[in-house]
Amino acid sequence: MKRVSVFCGSNHGASILYEQDAVRLGTQLAKEGITLVYGGSKVGIMGAVANASLKAGGEVIGVIPTMLMEREIAHKGLTELIIVNTMHERKAKMEELSDGFIVLPGGPGTMEEFFEVYTWAQLGEHQKPIGILNTNHYYNKLLDFFNHMIEQQFLKEEYHSLLIVEEEPNLLLDKFKHYTPTVLPKWISRQEI
Repeated sequence: MKRVSVFCGSNHGASILYEQDAVRLGTQLAKEGITLVYGGSKVGIMGAVANASLKAGGEVIGVIPTMLMEREIAHKGLTELIIVNTMHERKAKMEELSDGFIVLPGGPGTMEEFFEVYTWAQLGEHQKPIGILNTNHYYNKLLDFFNHMIEQQFLKEEYHSLLIVEEEPNLLLDKFKHYTPTVLPKWISRQEI
């Protein structure tokens, strides 16, 4: 695994634990020689994960749309900053550059990025690991909702099992190293293979 995309908030959140885990993850990525790919911002836990990775000697690639560059929130000290036209291009570029995805606490933008790569995995567009760093149990209600989707037959258990959920950055990265895709893409029957 050479590069991992991290989706996370542009705010710090209500608990110091969110930033602390972002720092721990950024540091761990650098120690393991994994390049961080993220949204290119200097603010919130986005900035914290990038700064931690850089401080630990890691490489960091930011992908930011022009509209956010113009608002002067781009991180100027990255290994590389890729400027794209739209948010859609940002997600596509991050997916293209990355060997896996990690979701830290964040708001609607983080959720939108997560759900897009999760949906792509279900459809067989990629077979890359998707991890949720469940800091301070932030994602417990989302994980409960996934169980509700399964109960109501809108999500199959096999697609739910695509997600790697951990509360410790090092445990999450460990599972990434041993990840083997085992789920067939949605809409492909086993007889077609």
